[in-house]
Amino acid sequence: MAARAARQQSDSVKRFTIYHDIFMMSNSLRKPSASKISRRLKFYEPECIPENKNKVVIFMKGIPEEPRCGFSNAVVQILRMHGVTYDAHDVLENEELRQGIKDFSNWPTIPQVFINGDFVGGCDILLEMHKNGELIEELKKAGIISALSENEESSQSGVNKSKE
Repeated sequence: MAARAARQQSDSVKRFTIYHDIFMMSNSLRKPSASKISRRLKFYEPECIPENKNKVVIFMKGIPEEPRCGFSNAVVQILRMHGVTYDAHDVLENEELRQGIKDFSNWPTIPQVFINGDFVGGCDILLEMHKNGELIEELKKAGIISALSENEESSQSGVNKSKE
């Protein structure tokens, strides 16, 4: 039993280390190139990401509490409206990460939003998905209930009652 717990702890540390290496790139003295980050991102295995990490990840300029561009701020506000918990990575702290994530997603701009490991898009796409209700559905596919889905359901039931 103790050996199993030690192995699980070791696996968790290994998973965190891989996750940390991929996204933060701060445990080596020499920073890797953007292409190396992109290769690492493309070939990581989903099980390497710790189980307690959020299903929504954004790569942004600044941090959620202090976005450093209007587009990053808009993404943060949209996710807040939906009540989504997410991980955020400040690409301004690491130029290699900034370029590596652009290469990985083949998308030229920041912020970038990922849901369940899949690239969704940047600010414009997330805003459009928010406006037309697609974001609620995409979150639902990932097992995330949007705070706005309750509002949508109650407004739908109100429409149905008024027709009766």
